[in-house]
Amino acid sequence: MSKIKVIIAGFKGRMGSTAVNMVLEQTDFDLVGLLDPFTTKIEAFGAPVFNVKEDLKGLAADVWIDFTQPSVAFENTKFALEHGFRPVIGTTGFTEEQIAELTEISCLKKLGGLIAPNFALGAVLLMQFSKSAAKYFPDVEIIELHHDKKKDAPSGTAVKTAELIAENRKSHKQGAPDELETLAGARGADVDGMRIHSVRLPGLVAHQEVIFGSVGEGLTLRHDSYDRVSFMTGVALAVREVMEVNELKYGLEHFLDL
Repeated sequence: MSKIKVIIAGFKGRMGSTAVNMVLEQTDFDLVGLLDPFTTKIEAFGAPVFNVKEDLKGLAADVWIDFTQPSVAFENTKFALEHGFRPVIGTTGFTEEQIAELTEISCLKKLGGLIAPNFALGAVLLMQFSKSAAKYFPDVEIIELHHDKKKDAPSGTAVKTAELIAENRKSHKQGAPDELETLAGARGADVDGMRIHSVRLPGLVAHQEVIFGSVGEGLTLRHDSYDRVSFMTGVALAVREVMEVNELKYGLEHFLDL
């Protein structure tokens, strides 16, 4: 059985470097290219290093893993699909329009791919449990906590969680009808009437609480990633699964038996 040939974009970052180690540990993966605009090395970890994505045209590769920045992730994903690489994207911040455009390209090219707000299996389960609970507990708030270097807020995981909850929750505004913020933003971001709160502190990695309230009771669901290695089981799963589908998926749950 031939190995899956992998490119990693953003390989020097915290997530990218963890992904490099994961790929090197898999017996069925082969690291064939690395992308970073500021690296002067011509080779690292036994693979060639590229400074611009255009130089990757024609490289014999199957999968493009991307842990770059929101400002470049869309163009990277589009480039990957247009040049025959199946994208596995962990960068967040895509708009609905961008996801729709990338999905259309993937269908035309008949290439599998994945954009995942979170690759930790526990986080995916948290999102699914939250969706189920919302049917019975429609009053809910989300608190997401990340390291202080994270550039986007709220997190992609929190947004995806809210989207899933909205599928099972009758839309309504929570809180007092005459609620007044004496400090702007005190109640967090409003998503279909529910609230998302973002915390950014050094020492954190990725954490999320979904708090449901009802008359006389409450339900709190929480997931914690203490180390970035927690995401790598999902990344490895995605690399294998995108080889078996013919269109881009949004959310790791599409590759889990839930």
